[in-house]
Amino acid sequence: MMFFVMTAFLSSIGPGNVASTALMAPLGMAVAGRYNISPFLMTIMIANGASAGSLSPIAPTGVVVNGLVAKMGITNAQWPIYLNNLMIHTMVAFAGYFLFGGLKLFARRGAVAAAPVAATGVGAMPNGVSPSAVIVNAAPAAEAGEAPFEARHWLTLAMIATLVVGAIVFQINVGMAAFACALVLTFARAADDGEAVKRMPWRVILMVTGVTVLVALLEKTGGLDLFSNFLARLATPATSTLVTAFFTGLISIYSSTTGVVLPALIPTIPGLIEKMGGGDPMAIISSMNSGGHLVDVSPLSTLGALCLAAAPPGTDTRRLFNQLMAWGLSMSVVGAIVCWIVFGLL
Repeated sequence: MMFFVMTAFLSSIGPGNVASTALMAPLGMAVAGRYNISPFLMTIMIANGASAGSLSPIAPTGVVVNGLVAKMGITNAQWPIYLNNLMIHTMVAFAGYFLFGGLKLFARRGAVAAAPVAATGVGAMPNGVSPSAVIVNAAPAAEAGEAPFEARHWLTLAMIATLVVGAIVFQINVGMAAFACALVLTFARAADDGEAVKRMPWRVILMVTGVTVLVALLEKTGGLDLFSNFLARLATPATSTLVTAFFTGLISIYSSTTGVVLPALIPTIPGLIEKMGGGDPMAIISSMNSGGHLVDVSPLSTLGALCLAAAPPGTDTRRLFNQLMAWGLSMSVVGAIVCWIVFGLL
């Protein structure tokens, strides 16, 4: 549960879901291995936590979605969009956590010290090794100490705080503010700028910009109208949140939610509402956002794949892959039902 909160917070303050998962998955999976926590449970909490914060007004996905919504003429929707997505992911993640064994972890609170033994994936002690020796060797090496914060670390935190305050309070353009903060860090030699540029996700950047061109082409050639006609034949104003969340989730299983699915589907909402003869645009937007992100625990998604790659030694990765795949596929249905109840019926 702690990793859900930390990852959601980290995702919300700017990095977004992919970068937050890349940072937290190795930590969370190491903890899971050390204390014999199911890596499946840890993946549910980390990936959903990352997606829960992904629609923050200053996160990459939030910037993309809010830009699309603004083109529809809907203003002041940033915080409702973010909070609706946060609420749905919190509900689903904690329901899955308790359903698949989270409650049992509370009963082990008094036996945490011996739990690192199970990180090897074997139930018994290695031959010739006593339980006390394993516990001692597995204890954190607090005596070694930790590297202190340096001036560059404080400067980086200051730039992050400046970016958050500038974007939320003063409505400064997030992209320009991020470039300005990066320039300050570069000139201050807070990091190796050459190495930072190499580590940028250029494939994702090119994919997002390329898909933007493709979506514009679809809009010009009538492709979005065809899709809205298809949805309108299946949905009514009462079931629009169910249908849109289901199809968004189904497509997102094997495609990029931020780069492909949401930019392609959100612009169809005005036409869909017109053809259905009514509907709540904010409810449909929130359903698409949540439905598209709930399936991202799938190992075919970047979030699920990052957690799978960070699985602790001794993990049955084939079994974990199948669990994540089953969860991701089921979320297209579960997410649709949850969105229908929350945004359509309540």
